[in-house]
Order: sequence, then structure tokens, then C-alpha cells
Amino acid sequence: MFSGEPEILARRRTLSVLQDEVRRVLDAARELPNCYAAMVKGDAAKTKEALNKIMKAEDDVENHRRMLTKEVTNIGTMMMNREDLLRAAFDVEEVSGYITGIAFRISQLKNKVLKKGELQDLVAKLIDVAVEAVQRLNEVARAVAINPTTAVELAVSVQKVERQMDELYRGTELRIMEEVDSVKDLILLKDIAGALEDMTDRCMAASDSMTILGISL
Repeated sequence: MFSGEPEILARRRTLSVLQDEVRRVLDAARELPNCYAAMVKGDAAKTKEALNKIMKAEDDVENHRRMLTKEVTNIGTMMMNREDLLRAAFDVEEVSGYITGIAFRISQLKNKVLKKGELQDLVAKLIDVAVEAVQRLNEVARAVAINPTTAVELAVSVQKVERQMDELYRGTELRIMEEVDSVKDLILLKDIAGALEDMTDRCMAASDSMTILGISL
């Protein structure tokens, strides 16, 4: 596909695919609050609808990553930073996997367990912070192709969100253990909170990979 094309054109095309991959991850992340809100309201149909949208986005993310892998293979040695590009693509795909797992767990949760204390609002806040991390990651991805220096600066904002998540997660975990009596609900809620924290960590890892990619361009 890239035979005879200069490296700069090959790089632009692959970065475009990476940006599309991150955009679909963001689409999936934005469905998480919808999934949660529907579950809180006891609307099983809306919860399933949001979950299906997230699963479709995950499929698209995987397809973009496969497309990127294929194109990088076709480029061969023309692109010197192809390993950095692939590392970023796989890190982004991991974020998508977390989103799907979280949405599935939310769909299995009984809304009555959130009625105690401030659990409902605390979990909603965790979700909002996780979505913000993906939004910041999307900004980094867009900047990589335009201004790598800006991408490095934007990556700092992902780290700030990750730190915010760490603090919020610790408090929420303690509250879950205090408020939830059912072992099943306790495990499920802790899994959701922990996965949201891990998802944000993966956003930071993907951001770091993109920073390395931006520096190597």
C-alpha cells in the first residue's frame, strides 16, 4: 500500500488510524454514564442499549488496531518509530476493554445497593473522572500529528486526572465496604470501582506511549 510513498505520508496515514481508534474509545466511554444512569433508574432496556453501543465501539477499536498493525507491516522499515506507534495502539485498545468490562458489571448491578449513603453519587463521580481521562487522551492523540510538543504538555493533564481518580477511588472503596452488606454486591461494586481506577491508569499508560511517539516523530 505504501510502496513509493515518502515516510511523512505513511506516518500521517497511520496516525489518522490511531486517532480514529482513540475517538471510538471516547465514544464508548461517553456511553458509560448513560449505562449507569439507566441502571440507577431500573431501565433494563436503556442499560442494554448503552452496553450494546459500547460493545460495538470495542469491535471498531479492535478493527482499527488490526488495520494499523497491517499498515505498519506494509510500511516496513520506512517508518522508524513503528514500534512506538503499535505500543500506543495496543494501550488504547486496552482502555476499550476496560470500558466494556465496566459496562457489563454495571448492567449486573441492582440499583437498590446504591441507595445507602452516598454510594450512587460516588460511583457516578468515579465514572465521570474516568471519562474525563479518555477525553484528555483523545486530546493527546489529536495533538501528536499536529504538534508533538503540545501532545507532551497535554499528557500532563492525563496524569492529573489519574491522581484525582486515585484519591477518589480510595475514599469510595472504604465507603463501599462500610455501606454494602451483601457479599455479592460488595464484590461487584468493588470490581466496578477498581476497574474504573485501572481504566484511568491505562489511559495514562496510553498517553505515555503517545508522548514517546510524539517525541520520536
